[in-house]
Amino acid sequence: MDGRSEFLCGVVEGFYGRPWSMEQRKVLFQWMQRWELNTYLYGPKDDLKHRLLWREVYSPEEEGQLRTLIVESEKRGLRFVYSLSPGQDIVFSSSCDLSLLKRKLRQVSKLGCQAFAILFDDIDHSLCQADSQAFSSFAHAQVSVANEIYRFLGEPPVFLFCPTEYCGSLCSPSVSKSPYLMTVGEDLLPNISIIWTGSKVISRELSVEGLSEVQSVLQRPPLVWDNLHANDYDSRRLFLGPFKGRYPQLATKLRGLLLNPNCEFEANYIPLHTLGTWYRTGRETKKDEEYQYCPEMALSTALHDWMEELSQPLQPGRQSRQADQRSLGQRLGTLESENCHPTTREGRPKPPREPPQGDSPPPSSPEGEEGVRRGEKEGRSEGGDGEEREKKLHNNQFRQGPGQPRGPGGVLCVGKAPLSESQIRLLVGLHYLPHEHGPSAQRLLQDLTWLKEHCHLVSANDKKGPPQKVEEWRGRAAGFLGVCEEIAALHSSVVSGVSKAVLYDLYPYVWDLRNTALVAKAFICWLDGRVLSDSSPLGSWRNCFHWCGTTTGAELLGVESEPWVFKGGVSGELQMLLPIGSNSELFSHPPPLFPTSRLYNIRPYHNKDKVELYRMVRQLQQRAQGSPDSSPAHPDLIGDRCLGPCLALCPEYSMVLEDELGVCGSVLGVVDVRSFAKRCQACWMPAMRDKYPPRTGHANSQVLQQIEEDQGEYPDSLLYHFPSQLRLDALPDLVDVSVTRCLLTALLTALKANGSHGVFCEVQPTDRMRLDFLTKLGFLEIIRGEARHREGVVLGRLL
Repeated sequence: MDGRSEFLCGVVEGFYGRPWSMEQRKVLFQWMQRWELNTYLYGPKDDLKHRLLWREVYSPEEEGQLRTLIVESEKRGLRFVYSLSPGQDIVFSSSCDLSLLKRKLRQVSKLGCQAFAILFDDIDHSLCQADSQAFSSFAHAQVSVANEIYRFLGEPPVFLFCPTEYCGSLCSPSVSKSPYLMTVGEDLLPNISIIWTGSKVISRELSVEGLSEVQSVLQRPPLVWDNLHANDYDSRRLFLGPFKGRYPQLATKLRGLLLNPNCEFEANYIPLHTLGTWYRTGRETKKDEEYQYCPEMALSTALHDWMEELSQPLQPGRQSRQADQRSLGQRLGTLESENCHPTTREGRPKPPREPPQGDSPPPSSPEGEEGVRRGEKEGRSEGGDGEEREKKLHNNQFRQGPGQPRGPGGVLCVGKAPLSESQIRLLVGLHYLPHEHGPSAQRLLQDLTWLKEHCHLVSANDKKGPPQKVEEWRGRAAGFLGVCEEIAALHSSVVSGVSKAVLYDLYPYVWDLRNTALVAKAFICWLDGRVLSDSSPLGSWRNCFHWCGTTTGAELLGVESEPWVFKGGVSGELQMLLPIGSNSELFSHPPPLFPTSRLYNIRPYHNKDKVELYRMVRQLQQRAQGSPDSSPAHPDLIGDRCLGPCLALCPEYSMVLEDELGVCGSVLGVVDVRSFAKRCQACWMPAMRDKYPPRTGHANSQVLQQIEEDQGEYPDSLLYHFPSQLRLDALPDLVDVSVTRCLLTALLTALKANGSHGVFCEVQPTDRMRLDFLTKLGFLEIIRGEARHREGVVLGRLL
């Protein structure tokens, strides 16, 4: 191939983060050949010998790997471009550094590489003292080294140079007036191609005018290093959308275009597939000017092909890739593979690992679930509680997501099966492009914004609006909840229906969005006519919505902003639309060690949940005491002590966590502890005296004493800063601890929306796992037990 005349189109592995494995690159070359791309540039920023240790030559083993890649690329008809980034610490005037640079590139050249790139991106503009004396400017120093290396390599047909000012926003004072670019354009040898990313580091569009301007300054057509799908700047974003915003006719203004895609290899099928369509369209357009590249059509074709790819057995190369990733087995563990979640205890799956004796944390801890699935016989409460819980399958309160089949007992089937087309479209729409959301994400954000701004229509303490407006609110709420449920079903299907290679790359993003959607869904359910009692002393409903700005993250970014201005993507924007959204520690945490396809739901408490919640806390109490056979004098005693006052006096601040088997956790809140204590004395304690009438020598006397002690007062100094209180309970064998965090966050969202500025909870000092759990969520120790005349630690956090 004549590299000087051929349009270079392909992939640059140039992101920050873990480089792709050898086997992944071989699969990449297969994709590129299939889609008629022609160039691969090797330049992962975190390859030490590419950037930080650029002076060091490759070991014999590393030489073998590079040679294999070069040979493999040639077999696929691809040009392999080797790049080096010496700019961080090179002394341009040092003959020693120049010799080391030549030695390194000579080594690679002997392996069969015939195309090279020297990169000076993302470095400081300053020169050391020796270079300042030898060169008139930073640009002259770089150009001098690049020209000498180019000649040393025999003036190869493809030699690329990445300037320090590699996009319009980095040029000073502008592209056309930049002394740096002018020097590079004038002094760099004419057959050296110059890399450019567009008007921004991540350019929404590439325009003919902008490229013509830079071509004039550089005195040659630039080669675009396209960061459209790069996600190394935001750990919560993934880009599965089509190649877009670059018209095929731009090829006449360019030396080439190389896409720097997602760090996660398996996420790049659609971006690279559509890039190939774009490239082929550009070649055909020269013959037929009326034929245009359509991103939406290209996406549809790529989606169809990706579905077929996902349904095929994994290629040997991509299977062996797992051996290169030591953490994969640790992170994924054993996945659930059942077609449907069974409805009997005997049919439940075995846990993915059996913890050694004593490894399980105390049952009172919401963290004690890693790798242990609920349903082990010893995990059920005695006296038929487990059987009763499983009977609830037939009255499962989950709403069925669209297109989700039901198994026995009405349980959603999420077994080993390829993702449906609608699910893949949802996945892509939720993780679309850096400057643009897909249709499903746009709808999700628009509905939440509207529902939040019009919540007064269904507020319990406001005069409700016209019936048609109330119905409109509830109709849009139903649509919003439906999309949230589709996200939950998508999460389950990704875990159970794709290969481990795909799961490894996609799971953290799907899991993160699932969690945020759980909180948002609970918040919308909570808003509907069951909140904001008139007696709340913390301000009116309308005044509490100072956080309700109308601008979403996408609007904040604007066309001219870099995507990292607002991080988090759809998940981050959903988060910021919630009252508690600015508290990132509630939303940003690593995914669980063992992914689970189990479906979870968080919703407001209903009166019919009381029996199940009482049973749950009784079970937790018995397990904490280490005597599951023991039972209190009255079956309601533990529930009345732990949950009764909140469920009776302020049920609007109670949330329930459930899975396919029913209730598995709860969080109860009190928005104003002072007024709540008064109501307890006036209403709750008389009811308890009637329920447990005191009798001489009878256990009821001790019961009443315990209940009265539970109503002890808290210091005014505590309540001034933390007027609200919560209690969190969860069965100890949840597989995914993040749902417990979501449950707690859902309550904090409700408390914050109703004006609370601080919340506290009480924890036993011996419960180290719960203390650690709350500390990671921003709670700090406030008071030890002796300060309030009872044992325990009080943790609080501001809202």
